[in-house]
Amino acid sequence: MTRSELVANIFDKGSFLCIGLDTDPNRIPRHLLKYEDPVFEFNRQIIEATHDLCVAYKPNLAFYEANGAEGWISLERTLDIIPENIFTIADAKRGDIGNTSARYAEAFFQRLNFDALTVAPYMGEDSVTPFLGLEGKWVILLALTSNKGSADFQMLRLSDGRPVYEAVMTSAQQWASTDQLMFVVGATHPEKLEDIRRIAPEHFLLVPGVGAQGGSLEAVCKYGLNKDVGLLVNSSRGIIYASDGEDFAQRAREKALELRNQMREILDRTFG
Repeated sequence: MTRSELVANIFDKGSFLCIGLDTDPNRIPRHLLKYEDPVFEFNRQIIEATHDLCVAYKPNLAFYEANGAEGWISLERTLDIIPENIFTIADAKRGDIGNTSARYAEAFFQRLNFDALTVAPYMGEDSVTPFLGLEGKWVILLALTSNKGSADFQMLRLSDGRPVYEAVMTSAQQWASTDQLMFVVGATHPEKLEDIRRIAPEHFLLVPGVGAQGGSLEAVCKYGLNKDVGLLVNSSRGIIYASDGEDFAQRAREKALELRNQMREILDRTFG
């Protein structure tokens, strides 16, 4: 999916919501266990209930890989039913030496046909560039994540005074354009978003941490919006596990609608 297509979809839907499909077989409603593929059935009903409210879905690969071959089948079946105009993100956090990254790119962009892949930048440029060779495909580079341990390395100061995450973002912009590269910035760090927008004013940011992790949508938008919106705000557990009963899909829709309505209000207020 191109940047212009993504931006158009955001404004058409009045939404920049990304729904994380972190589908844990131990947390899905018990009545789904009668299905041959309970994970897929859960995802199917979530997607059916929410696809008009979001612009992206983000399966977290750990929840599928943990189920072995069956998990990959569930993932492929899930991708097959996501509408074509919705951005798909493989939250896999890959990144390795060049020839290995090239095979990861083949797996996620050609075989599975995801639009984007989260990538860890620790090994540097040659571990990231193999993901950048396909038109309409995106790297979403980890920059400032929402977990508590993000302070262990990402906030460390270099000799020039910059934090490590800032150096990562500055260097990465030499590797790819704003049509190929996004950054992960956790909603639990809204005070940093103003600095991040100074570093990367035009790039899209994937922002996890709104909802169950306590991030504020208003704070994220105050500092993170740009002229193209420039945000994909993710909610996973707060939406998909809103209920563990037979009404789980309807409750997920209600939670997604609540977030989408907040987003629409912010877009109307900001862009008129």
